[in-house]
Order: sequence, then C-alpha cells, then structure tokens
Amino acid sequence: MTMYGANPDELTNLGTTLTRQIETIGQLVSTVDGVLNGTTWQGPARERFVADWNGSFKQALNKLDDAFGLAGRDCIARSEELRRVMGAGG
Repeated sequence: MTMYGANPDELTNLGTTLTRQIETIGQLVSTVDGVLNGTTWQGPARERFVADWNGSFKQALNKLDDAFGLAGRDCIARSEELRRVMGAGG
C-alpha cells in the first residue's frame, strides 16, 4: 500500500530544520575563512587549497545553502497548505 501525504507538524519541523542549516553553513564558511587567513602557511599546497576553498568548495556550500533554503521554504508552505485543507475538510 502506497501512502501519499504528510504530517503537517513533521513537515514544518523538516522545513525549519533545513532553513536553520543555512546559518550553520554560513558559520562554517566564516570559521574556515578566519582560520585559513590566520594560518601561517606558504607554498603551492596552500595555494591549491585556497583556490579550491574559494572556488569549488565554497560554490558547493553555497549550492547546498540555496537548496536547503528552497526545500525548507517548500516544506513549510506545503505544511501550511495541508493544515488549510485539513481544516477546511474537518
């Protein structure tokens, strides 16, 4: 048997959890930036890491940040719509 639908409270919780991760991702980027800038490290290995960090690593984190924001807002909107429909039918 296949179930379709969602528990509105659980869906709201999921949406809220996802949107809270945006702050966590921002803190991660800020922390690594601060520590990296304060680390005495010279040479090609540092240059490669900094290039990766400022390029593909941050880009991936920004995409994750955007995805969590979109998914979180979508979950919350769906839970609100479910509550509206369930309230209208009940």
